[in-house]
Amino acid sequence: MTQATVDLSLMLLNAENLFLLSDSPLQESHLNLEPHQWSALSTSVFDNKPLEKCRALAQMITEKNSDIVMLCEVGGFESLANFNRLFLKDHYSPVLIEGNSDRHIDVGFLVRKGLPFYFDLVSNKNKSINYLYPFERESLDNPLVGKTAQGAPSHKFSRDAAELHLFTKDREKPFAIFVLTHLKSRLDPTGVDPNGFERRQAELKTLLEIYKNIEDKFKGQVPICVSGDFNGNASEWNTDPEFLHLYQESALKDVCALAGLTPEESTTYYQVNRSSRPEGRQIDFCFLSPSMTRYLEKDSVQVYRYKNHLGLPIDPPTTLDAKSKLPSDHYPVLFSLKHLPIS
Repeated sequence: MTQATVDLSLMLLNAENLFLLSDSPLQESHLNLEPHQWSALSTSVFDNKPLEKCRALAQMITEKNSDIVMLCEVGGFESLANFNRLFLKDHYSPVLIEGNSDRHIDVGFLVRKGLPFYFDLVSNKNKSINYLYPFERESLDNPLVGKTAQGAPSHKFSRDAAELHLFTKDREKPFAIFVLTHLKSRLDPTGVDPNGFERRQAELKTLLEIYKNIEDKFKGQVPICVSGDFNGNASEWNTDPEFLHLYQESALKDVCALAGLTPEESTTYYQVNRSSRPEGRQIDFCFLSPSMTRYLEKDSVQVYRYKNHLGLPIDPPTTLDAKSKLPSDHYPVLFSLKHLPIS
């Protein structure tokens, strides 16, 4: 008997503050509002993403026709559901559990309706990352503080490491798992963890722990993808120190590296400021387990470049103004899996 398989196209996208909120239910008629009217729909402290940027993101998702879209920086389930309903013609099922972000930007999924399987979502937002900031560690060691500081709780993921499990009959027997995260940013306004290095490293180690636990549970037989905005260079080229554990302790491989893309072709983010030349880096990654790598269609891997009104790729931004006009400050990563067994 021939084993059933499925072909899947996937997209990873940091949608940059995808807030679509309203004090009353959003309607299609709202899409014709002027920018100031659109912004005034919600009394939330978070501004709605501009209409033209929402349209551009939706056009790109529709153009690439991805089966599963893995999203970072989503303003909660309401925003994701509104984006799907108003801009994607309700072709997807929005999947999101609110995480730990103090900016209320979550990780979530859009799963195309009509695919031959079911899905389940598992959150790791309450999982300890076994990390305390330096001043918290010092408090534990201070004899004047004593028992009042003992047992201080570890921090958790800045957002989450959400697991999307795909299955056909038994949710306890998934045929593929996609782990999506958004690691600690480089922002450190209080100066307690310069560039967010220690916490991002701790989150990466915990992410690897989650991956290893899944591998052990299913004895390496279930294909796994670990993806997200890593907020640093986790590639094989000049790897930032906080990500070295990934290569030392796992066999995960990024799709861009597997496809042989150059660093320039793999760039997902351009750092632009007024005092220096723009710097392009890959900070968004889709790492595959050995059991998923075999199904990767290498020719499908690309970092998408946004297009202008003529359908031509827009050059990388060299000014803050040019960058602000892009649909997102991140470029999406695309790849496809072929003949993935589903039973």
